[in-house]
Amino acid sequence: MPDQKIFIFDTTLRDGEQVPGCKLNTKEKIELALQLEALGVDIIEAGFPISSPGDFHSVEEISRIIKNASVCGLSRAVQKDIETAAQALKHARRPRIHTGIGTSDSHIKSKFNSTREEILTRAVQAVKWAKNFVDDVEFYAEDAGRTQNDYLARVIEAVIAAGATVVNIPDTTGYCLPDQYGEKIAYLVNNVPNIDKAVISCHCHNDLGLATANSIAGIRNGARQIECTINGLGERAGNTSLEEVVMVIKQHKDLGFYTGINTKALNPMSQLVSDTMRMPVQPNKAIVGANAFSHSSGIHQDGFLKDASTYEIINPEEVGAEGSKIVLTARSGRSALAFRLHKIGYSFTRNDIDTLYERFLQVADTKKEVMENDLHELAKTYQASAVAV
Repeated sequence: MPDQKIFIFDTTLRDGEQVPGCKLNTKEKIELALQLEALGVDIIEAGFPISSPGDFHSVEEISRIIKNASVCGLSRAVQKDIETAAQALKHARRPRIHTGIGTSDSHIKSKFNSTREEILTRAVQAVKWAKNFVDDVEFYAEDAGRTQNDYLARVIEAVIAAGATVVNIPDTTGYCLPDQYGEKIAYLVNNVPNIDKAVISCHCHNDLGLATANSIAGIRNGARQIECTINGLGERAGNTSLEEVVMVIKQHKDLGFYTGINTKALNPMSQLVSDTMRMPVQPNKAIVGANAFSHSSGIHQDGFLKDASTYEIINPEEVGAEGSKIVLTARSGRSALAFRLHKIGYSFTRNDIDTLYERFLQVADTKKEVMENDLHELAKTYQASAVAV
């Protein structure tokens, strides 16, 4: 059986922009949208058109310029929202309206002061309104992670019958464990009679640090779209990280999936988003963090220098990173010191390195990291002392 494609739905410009301080203007959104398309993203969620005139304009302009990816606009299950989204998307080659409503009892009672039957009716009506404007309609069941499966299945069956082409099963609060989320997707696959008429989508938040794991559990159980953001940006603790799920799929070929993402563009894309949205990437961030391919422990460095695969499962070039780094600290060993000295032009014997290493440790104990200028000073001082003898 050939590998199956997982569609990548990027919501950096919508959910990612909800991070405090990450507001984007139209020019910035257009630049990022073009790069997302070049990256190979299948669907770009460009914004929430009803939310502000600026966001409407951004979605409208992105719709004009994007040629290959679908352009998506978010809406609530409100007729005016849907009409506004349709208007913003009128120039898109592949428009998608993303509409929906909360389905958990928490949302139904506390947020809407409503009933399950009323919510079901509103969900169907929203899809029908959207279908009047576009063929591609995605329905989100907000807080699906905490929605009882039997009721969720009823809603999903009804919205597909009304014309939804994609059904989004969000773990809105990041509550689910991977097995729970995977079982929820499997339940829908096995209990919604018309589920074959729509693509199931995962939209997982990272409140418990499980967004990537939950998304992978979702596709293993029947979902074929993952909603994610560059650098895992998003509301509260963020969304599923695009670079993480893409590389999990690429590394674990046994899963039987693939994406259309150009992985060599991941690090440049990460840096562009970080710079544009003024949000630094944590150094230990998987795939795109500054330390993702850095080695400072002597045991790790020794193994890495003998065979990179001992401590790296991804070639840095595969994700557009500059390369692996041997970082010198008080935890580093002789092999790492010899490697770094050789890299800057010095050639020492094993006996030389033994002597230099003792001096190196004295320096390393006073600094967080031994830099290149420190190495030059060590080497030159050692050479001078050797000549004097």
